[in-house]
Amino acid sequence: MKCLAVIALMTTIIVFSNQQAFSSDYRTGPGDVLKITVYDNKDLDARVRISVNGTIVLPLLGRVDVEKLTIVQITEKITRLLADGYLVNPQVNVFVEEYRSKKVVVLGNVRKPGIVELNGPITFLELVSKSGGLEKDAGDTATIQRDSGHGSKIMVIDLRALIDKGDVSQNVVINDGDTVFISKAGMCYITGEVKSPGTYPCGESTSVLKLIALSGGFTGKASKSSVNIVRIINKKKTVIEDVDLGTSLKHNDVVVVPESFF
Repeated sequence: MKCLAVIALMTTIIVFSNQQAFSSDYRTGPGDVLKITVYDNKDLDARVRISVNGTIVLPLLGRVDVEKLTIVQITEKITRLLADGYLVNPQVNVFVEEYRSKKVVVLGNVRKPGIVELNGPITFLELVSKSGGLEKDAGDTATIQRDSGHGSKIMVIDLRALIDKGDVSQNVVINDGDTVFISKAGMCYITGEVKSPGTYPCGESTSVLKLIALSGGFTGKASKSSVNIVRIINKKKTVIEDVDLGTSLKHNDVVVVPESFF
């Protein structure tokens, strides 16, 4: 898994592409301050704070319920209300001028798990950065538990696609009240003729060659063509001999690199 520096770089690269996601996905709530302008109708412009009941008060319209609506939905709602007997073809713009603080719970394999209090929209990568970055044994997936209004919704983030391949579709906008869990990678053990034998994380896509690289590479005495895997199959220890270095590992595998006698 990439280090914090890579995550920070990815965050910087992806921020611009997420600006539209902020405006469309961010759901407003009590404490947010909205700036509302109506083209060619200065008397209808307003700067309002959303109340604890999720409402705002506007000229002509009075009290308007905007609880948990996105900026796009609020714009459409105000436009529709003004068009209903007040203005012909009203052109409304809505901006969030001040964001309320929101709380997100981050659990699992980050350096600083716990409750993160935030101001304003934030993406998954930015949240990970604020949580100190991923631990070295973080797995390949993260899950986001979100209250959808109709029960709990689970979103799965492919960390490998996001960080290794730059798949921005995985860098979702985090909502107030989300619980984010970073999985832990499976662990494999490598022994024999490698420079640093020991236990290393091995996700489902980790190959024998990658585990050897994590352990510092072969020593000069290694038999590179005779690598074995010791694997538990049906609760019995099984030795898979002379494996290809591209072979995928399973959790708890033991890789044995023997000494060459020639």
